[in-house]
Amino acid sequence: MKSAPFEYHRPSDLSEALALKAELGAEARVLAGGQSLMPMMKFRLTTPPHLIDINRLSELDYVRRDNGSLAIGAGTRQQTVVDSADAAAAVPLLVEAMGQIGHAQIRHRGTVVGSIAHADPSAEIPAVLMTLGGSVTAASASGERTIEAGDLFTGPFSTAVADDEILTEARVDVWPDGTGFSWLELTRVYNGFPVVGVGAAVHMSDGVADRAAIGMCGMAGHAVAAPVDGLVGTAPTEEAIAAAAEAAVAGLDPPEDVHGSGRYRLRVGRALVRRALAAATQSAGGDA
Repeated sequence: MKSAPFEYHRPSDLSEALALKAELGAEARVLAGGQSLMPMMKFRLTTPPHLIDINRLSELDYVRRDNGSLAIGAGTRQQTVVDSADAAAAVPLLVEAMGQIGHAQIRHRGTVVGSIAHADPSAEIPAVLMTLGGSVTAASASGERTIEAGDLFTGPFSTAVADDEILTEARVDVWPDGTGFSWLELTRVYNGFPVVGVGAAVHMSDGVADRAAIGMCGMAGHAVAAPVDGLVGTAPTEEAIAAAAEAAVAGLDPPEDVHGSGRYRLRVGRALVRRALAAATQSAGGDA
């Protein structure tokens, strides 16, 4: 199919892009990598009357360490982060998860911030953001604001970003040295969208997990962070990890589709959390 007619805008700088978004509001979609937006337009799942192309805004193309976070501009390609030594040292979980997104052609066009803005419930990057913690910067013609990861995702393909705002940056928290990480996912085909994906981070001190986190995709209407209260402050034994995995999926009501029922996703999610926590604990120097 072909997309519905639309008007194409190519701003020369960010201020022009923000002025266009202020004028056009919800009628305008932002085009960055386009790896999700363009297929949806071709299938007419979305029919925006206007596209604002930010691909040529060089001020949005960067990845750098900054004040305890890895800062990623809205124009930065996923493969740029995968290939970044700074990213690999600062947020290895993000690099590991993004290495499983699609194929090289997709990662060379798709953007990190674009995936976050798209908010696909099955996407890896939003789940990593929920796992490690972080925030995004939402800019408008009147200024900018910070939205914490836990407040960002509001539903399937839905975020707290206002109609006159553009996401210009994502920040992923950098965890302390000695943290163990693990990303696991179940897909129907190689490098396809996860049926369920799980990220885990564990930091150990004197044989005890003093900090931990779990994030998941494919388990709810948006990426979620799971509780870890029962794991932090304890030795991550096999029994403690199994209990944490049970707590992680408790209360969730996963969606059902052709790839699996909600009950199936609960079983898969529980198993992946258990394995990811065990792997992260071992990477951090634990005995799990």
